Amino acid sequence: MKPKKIPLRRCIACREMKGKKELLRVVKSPEGEIFLDRTGRMNGRGAYLCDNPECFAKACKTKAFNREFKMEIPDDIYKGLAKQMEEKRDR
Repeated sequence: MKPKKIPLRRCIACREMKGKKELLRVVKSPEGEIFLDRTGRMNGRGAYLCDNPECFAKACKTKAFNREFKMEIPDDIYKGLAKQMEEKRDR
């Protein structure tokens, strides 16, 4: 019996390949909304990020989300994402 294949994704900040379940998925919906996808299955363009504050800070500083979603991301969306990540860690 062959072992089950684990899908790998790359963190947009540190550029490390990790298992899909180890990373957080940030989604840009078809309507242009950007939010954290807890299920990993929501419709839209996804970008993956390590679940640590250093990678999030690096992604914000280098404007990795802007490149990934091919649009200018306002600062209030970065603040909203930071709040959603904090809530996820508290659970």
